[in-house]
Amino acid sequence: MAQMEIWLNISEIDANGLNEWLQSGKQVRLVDVRSPAEMAQGMLPDAEQLPLHLLPLQIDQFKDEEVATVFYCRTGARSAQACAFTMSHGNQNVHNLRGGIIAWVRSGLPVAA
Repeated sequence: MAQMEIWLNISEIDANGLNEWLQSGKQVRLVDVRSPAEMAQGMLPDAEQLPLHLLPLQIDQFKDEEVATVFYCRTGARSAQACAFTMSHGNQNVHNLRGGIIAWVRSGLPVAA
């Protein structure tokens, strides 16, 4: 079962929990909010690229609450900001990848080039 917890009203999911969601076929929208240079080092498979500073310009694309959105960055700090911002615009079905891509890699999970 996916391990999640609420931190400052932001839902967080750990790497193994997110992997379980993905393996089970749960519909999940993965959004990488790191810089393009960081993204070039590798991303979660099938993730979208949206640097954090561009999120306000794209916020209308995050109105659909039927699909869970998981934001991630390097360590989870910027993606927590993305979650808070998205939630403040009405979408509560957003989750932060706790520990970011570093936790994902440390869990031995795959990264796409």
